[in-house]
Amino acid sequence: MIRLKTIFFVHPLKSKPIIILNFKTYREATGEGALTLARVAERVRDEQGVNIMVAVQHTDIYRIASSVELPVLAQHVDAREPGSWTGHVSAEAVKASGAAGSLVNHSERRLTLADIGSCISALRGLGLLSVLCTDTPETSAGGAALSPDMLAVEPPELIGTGISVSKAKPEVVTKTVEVVKKINSGVIILCGAGISVAEDVSRAIELGTDGVLLASAYVKAKDPYGLLTSMAKAALGAFKG
Repeated sequence: MIRLKTIFFVHPLKSKPIIILNFKTYREATGEGALTLARVAERVRDEQGVNIMVAVQHTDIYRIASSVELPVLAQHVDAREPGSWTGHVSAEAVKASGAAGSLVNHSERRLTLADIGSCISALRGLGLLSVLCTDTPETSAGGAALSPDMLAVEPPELIGTGISVSKAKPEVVTKTVEVVKKINSGVIILCGAGISVAEDVSRAIELGTDGVLLASAYVKAKDPYGLLTSMAKAALGAFKG
């Protein structure tokens, strides 16, 4: 039985920082490995009191949503309603698997503007979270107008480099925060790309975001629990709510 049929968080989203862990398709984060990493994330969430979510492969949504009480996100949904679309994944399908929402337009799974709008609308209609990924303040402004629940700005050239956007390109973060708040103050703002250590997390929040989106630093860490604990503590220390 799926234990997470609706969206539950330790705290309302705006009251505590948010850490989204994108498992991508790494071997370490597939199948049982994904479940192990999700359980570590759940433990840190419970101990530190931050909002932690995991974005997993479609094949692992049911496994993880059935086993932990974390919000589980799909890594992608297609702009397709249920029907004759072989190989596509609908928002209805990820909800039926136990997902609480989905990433939309990640830099490794780009969509057209029309499809982004359709995906966000479909997720909203099903009561699911949408986490829109953008790459610049300009695309963030356009994305904010579509009213996603969250927006994560990630310059693609920094993804997986270990060089965080909050250090290398802080102006991308601050400008994104500025334009998104002007257009739609209800959108929760995250940043990603190169987030690797606790200092990257605290810096991102000091620049005005509500949290971070990261992947390889957690998935490939020798001590995922220690890394995520340090990031959660850093997030709490920097967060003003």
